[in-house]
Amino acid sequence: MNRRSFLQNSTAVLAGTALAAPFQSAAATSKTISSNDKFRVALIGANGMGWTDLSAFMKTPGVDFVAIADVDQSVLDKRAAEAEKNWGNRPQLFKDYRKLLELKEIDAIIIGVPDHWHCLIFCDSLAAGKHVYCEKPVGNSIKECQVMLAAAKHHGKMVQIGQWQRSGTHYASAMDFVRSGKLGNIRLVKCWAYQGWMKPIEIKPDGPVPDGVDYDMWLGPAPKRPFNPNRFHFDFRWFWDYAGGMMTDWGVHQVDIAMLGMDARYPKSVLASGGKPGYPNDASETPDTMQTVFEFDKFNLLWEHATGIDAGPYGRTEGISFIGNNGTLVVDRGNWAVNPELEKGKDGIFKYKFEDMPDQYRPGGVDYVQLHTQNFMDCIKNNTPEKLNCSIERGVNTAIVCQMGNIAMKTGRKLFWDVEKQEFKDDRAANQLKEKEYHNGWKLPKF
Repeated sequence: MNRRSFLQNSTAVLAGTALAAPFQSAAATSKTISSNDKFRVALIGANGMGWTDLSAFMKTPGVDFVAIADVDQSVLDKRAAEAEKNWGNRPQLFKDYRKLLELKEIDAIIIGVPDHWHCLIFCDSLAAGKHVYCEKPVGNSIKECQVMLAAAKHHGKMVQIGQWQRSGTHYASAMDFVRSGKLGNIRLVKCWAYQGWMKPIEIKPDGPVPDGVDYDMWLGPAPKRPFNPNRFHFDFRWFWDYAGGMMTDWGVHQVDIAMLGMDARYPKSVLASGGKPGYPNDASETPDTMQTVFEFDKFNLLWEHATGIDAGPYGRTEGISFIGNNGTLVVDRGNWAVNPELEKGKDGIFKYKFEDMPDQYRPGGVDYVQLHTQNFMDCIKNNTPEKLNCSIERGVNTAIVCQMGNIAMKTGRKLFWDVEKQEFKDDRAANQLKEKEYHNGWKLPKF
């Protein structure tokens, strides 16, 4: 049995605390919520991750579920029935989220809509006096991210971004080890997502809008086009009008942890290559295969993804590796492990550069999304924005970095980032890709 096989069969002991936010959110100027008050939430976008987020909120005693907004009546009916069954109350239902925001009793909005809607609903929710829990990525463009940060600072509400790995205890203990210095000088960090379950998206013809769907509202600021089922529920992620593909879907989670461990913010440069060599003829637009290199001051960060394949680096379908002179730490959603480098002693015997240890596993039965929502509620109740595990600043930072990767791929050249100006240096074409045009009468908010 080799060392790795032995360690994988060892009993692991997990230790760690919630990840601390490296950036501070704007102060929450609205009233705090006492321990005796109900915490009233509403959900906008209930088909996918939004419902997972709401379910996590409802695991905490004292939470009251008030309302749902969704453009699909079938989703509204399904979720209303589930809510009544699971939690004993039937929420108010809305097709237009703006009507939901008129409810005065709501404390916080959960935003689970497709990426191209994040910015508008986020800004409107803050303007309505609500705290916001927003799914990642923050925005669907660099400009949207910048607008959303400005809106959060202007309105002063509490904002948590749904990068929930930051609330995972085994991620916290992994980051403690990364920062301990035992790995030595960390010169390279790798992030990846190999997703074998993602198969080719069959090409389908445009067709009629499903009954009960407000398709014009679903499109919102995206370009007007006929309804196509490939671009609707879930698979919207693989079309540029609505999202940024794997780079801003899985990449946001992984790059976030990489930058957290390295205490990094923005890279000096970015270079990317990607395309569709895996499924060149399927219906999707975003790359099924992509590699991105971010150059930071003291290390390089590599992102890569491949759909339809599970055999990723280190035998893991997803993860982050911190590669140092003394050893490498690899963490994914299941556990983390260290691989010390060997060195030859004066006696001619090879030994590890630091003490070996068994793999450290995620604790069973712990819902990290629930820990993330609980952290958000605690910060509101205690008016402690500095304790948010993923503040708007952190979410914006990570989303912009991932958007930089997509822009580098589209331009096909190495791009250099001006941190102070928050734009690319001497590259007009790249800077034009920072913003997406709004359509159908919708306007990008201004702050």
